[in-house]
Amino acid sequence: MVKILIVIFTLGLISNATLAGHHKITIGKGDHQHVSHTIMVKHPWSRASISKNGVVYVTLHNHGGSNDKLVGASSSVAKSVQLHTHKYENGIMRMRHIKSITIPAKGSATLKPGGHHIMLMGLTKKLKKGNSFPLTLNFEKAGKIPVNVNVRHAGALKNQSNHDHHHSSGKSHKMKH
Repeated sequence: MVKILIVIFTLGLISNATLAGHHKITIGKGDHQHVSHTIMVKHPWSRASISKNGVVYVTLHNHGGSNDKLVGASSSVAKSVQLHTHKYENGIMRMRHIKSITIPAKGSATLKPGGHHIMLMGLTKKLKKGNSFPLTLNFEKAGKIPVNVNVRHAGALKNQSNHDHHHSSGKSHKMKH
């Protein structure tokens, strides 16, 4: 009963903060997130690094009534961060830098192996399995949203069952699927 009341109270605080405008809310350790009324960031993850570059994958949900675009990202773990995609050219799969990734209104965009992704160029430290690092996503309309990226094993092809969710309300939690 007490747990249910705490959850209801916490959800009420988040709802009130969201209605009041752009605020930062802290729930739990290290869950300080920028509030966006439209974008929800789910499952940010990376592979353990085996070279001087790294990669980040994430699912972006747009709850707004108009398209938004991921136009960039930044992180203290890399000298530069770029948006990339894979293109099949002349029988060879090639990675290409792109300017933005559209997140459709009331839709989502999944950055995943073999598709759109975030490249970490010139890592300043090794990405080790089990660790996490900060990444700030920059959206055309929603602005900057800081997230924590979990590092999986070097050969990971998808996120494992323990996912982080960074909600537009600023709330972050872990969830088992």
